[in-house]
Amino acid sequence: MKKLIFILSLIWCHSISGQQLFNEKALIDNLKFLSSDALEGRKPETKGNEQARAFVKEQFKKMEVQLFASNYEIPFEFETRSGVKVKGINLVGWIKGSSKSGKYIVISAHYDHVGIKEKKIYNGADDNASGTCALIAIAEYFKKNKPEHDIIIAAFDAEEMGLQGAKAFVKNPPVAIEKIIANINMDMVARADAKELIACGTFFYPQLKPMIEKVNQNEVKIVFGHDDPEKDKGSENWTFSSDHGPFHSAKIPFIYFGVADHKDYHQPTDDFENVDPEIYKSCVRLIVLASEELDNGLN
Repeated sequence: MKKLIFILSLIWCHSISGQQLFNEKALIDNLKFLSSDALEGRKPETKGNEQARAFVKEQFKKMEVQLFASNYEIPFEFETRSGVKVKGINLVGWIKGSSKSGKYIVISAHYDHVGIKEKKIYNGADDNASGTCALIAIAEYFKKNKPEHDIIIAAFDAEEMGLQGAKAFVKNPPVAIEKIIANINMDMVARADAKELIACGTFFYPQLKPMIEKVNQNEVKIVFGHDDPEKDKGSENWTFSSDHGPFHSAKIPFIYFGVADHKDYHQPTDDFENVDPEIYKSCVRLIVLASEELDNGLN
């Protein structure tokens, strides 16, 4: 019996590692484009940001992500600390669920980055072209594998300017806020140099942890942390470090997937060439499977 269990375990691990959950070539091609010099760092209100937005919209259409209105675009406006008004545009659509339709899980990533500084382009391959391309892969997966809940696919703008896109979304969501039961956010999910993908949020929402623990695999493993107010003080606490923060403030359970900071974080060297494609694909596979487990396990 023990031998049988061992064999089944090997088969399970292999099936997770080897299965094609999404178009992996497209994932890498998309990352290469979104982090290219042509997009000039994707800062809000720039031509590069507009090009990124057009690309993501086209991918949403390809994955048959449904519209809430006539367009994926949800514009918003905010004021910087210096009093400058900035216009941002979130891209939001949804995938209809089955048995738990009417309750929504928001899966999100920000598509903006910091632009050009001192004539150097900050391409933001890991931050956060990686999360945006993972979002497209998740939309592809749920297009082929119908979720139980309704899934909102959200590409937020102006994260780098203070989580502004997520704040605007939570303030004025396309569905009643009480119908949103969870947020799965991705920000920097490519550079798992230590082969660890970090899931932040289970300190506050421990009920989510057993669901995520089901999907560990060999290439990269999920570890938990960066959310304990006492243990992870200062820069080690990621509770409000990305677009999941406004959801948490609204008392919506969240899981934030990310990797540890690296030498290229917020540097002009955060380029496509510094991403290991196999590690990145492994991270995205984990997130896809974790999203499915959360969809199945949440009420």
